[in-house]
Amino acid sequence: MIQKSQINELIKDYDKDDITVGTIGSHSALNILKGAEEQGLNSLCICTKDSKITYESFEVGDDILTVSSYHEILNKEIIEKLKQKNTILIPHGSFNAYLREKVLDLSLPIFGNRSLLTWETDREKQRKWLNQADIKLPETYEDPSKITSPVIVKFPGAKGGRGYFLANSEESYHEKAQKMIKKGLIKEKELEKAHIQDYIIGVNAYPHFFRSKAEEELELLGMDRRYESTVDSMGKIPAQEQLEINPNPTYTVVGNFPVTARESLLSEIIEMGKRVVKTSEEITDPGIVGPFCLETVFTEDLEIYTFEISARIVAGTNVEIPNSSYSYIKHGEKMYAGKRIAKEIIDCKNSNKLSEILS
Repeated sequence: MIQKSQINELIKDYDKDDITVGTIGSHSALNILKGAEEQGLNSLCICTKDSKITYESFEVGDDILTVSSYHEILNKEIIEKLKQKNTILIPHGSFNAYLREKVLDLSLPIFGNRSLLTWETDREKQRKWLNQADIKLPETYEDPSKITSPVIVKFPGAKGGRGYFLANSEESYHEKAQKMIKKGLIKEKELEKAHIQDYIIGVNAYPHFFRSKAEEELELLGMDRRYESTVDSMGKIPAQEQLEINPNPTYTVVGNFPVTARESLLSEIIEMGKRVVKTSEEITDPGIVGPFCLETVFTEDLEIYTFEISARIVAGTNVEIPNSSYSYIKHGEKMYAGKRIAKEIIDCKNSNKLSEILS
C-alpha cells in the first residue's frame, strides 16, 4: 500500500497552478469533468475505446486518454503521463468495481481517503462502521437456513444492483440464486460472499453528503432515488399476468431521479451524516473526505434504516446537475458534486491544505 508520506512527496512536485482533475470514463465522470471545467481546472478522462464517444459527444475533458483496460492505470507509463499533468484522480464506483484493493497501490494522488474505499467494498467493515456510528441497520444473516421473513440478497462490489434478489425462505433463496446464475447475472462463487439482509418495507432514498476540510463542516448536497429493472417495471404488469409469468425481479440500476425529503426529517439525516464522519476519523485519519452517500429506507413510521454506505461520489448525484435545492440553499449558486469537489481542491490549494484532502 502506498503511504500518505509518499503522496505528500508527489504533491510537492506538482505545479499547484496547473492541476488536472482526472477520472475513469464511467459512473459519474461527466459530473466530475464538468465540475472541474466550471471551476477552471484542467480535466482528463481515462476511458476505453467503447466509452470514448460519450465524452467526445458532451465535449468534456480537456484530454481523453484511451486505454484497453482500466487496469492500465496501474502501468508506470500511464502513471508518469498523469503525473506530468499534475493529475488528482477522483474515485467513483467504477474505481472500486475495476481496481478494488489495487487502488491502495496506485501511486497517484487520490481525492479523499483511499483507505475507506476498501471499507466500502467489505460489507462486514461497512456494518462495523455504521454500527459504531449508531446508525440503524437491517438484520443480516450468514446462513440461508436462518431466513424466515423477506430478505434481499446482495453481492460484493459496485454492481449497481445487478443480480440482487428477494427471498423469504432457504428454499426460495437457492431457487432464485440458481435463476440468477443461469441468467448470467451472478457467478456460483459469488454466493459464498452473498450478503443476506432483512428487506425493510419503505421508501428508498439516498442522501448525498460532502465533508469539507476547507470549511471544516458537513454539507447535505442532495438526495436521489434509483430506477431499478425489473422490479420498478413490474407495477405495469397486471397481477394476473404476474402470477402467470412468475417474474423473478432484479435490481439492476438503470437511472436515478431527484428527491427532497420532508423538512422535519432533515435534522436526523444530517445528524446521521455527522456521526458517520466522526466514526470515520476513529477508523482512519483524517476520516472521510469529500462526497459520500448513505443508502437508506424510510419506513411508514419515519424510521430511517441504512443498508449501505458509499465512501465517494455516487451516480445519484448526477441528477443534481446544475444544482439540487439543498446545494443551492447552502451555496446561493449552482452547485453539484463534481463542481463541489473541484471547489474543495481549489480552496484547499489556496489555504495550503491540499495534502489534507489527498491520499
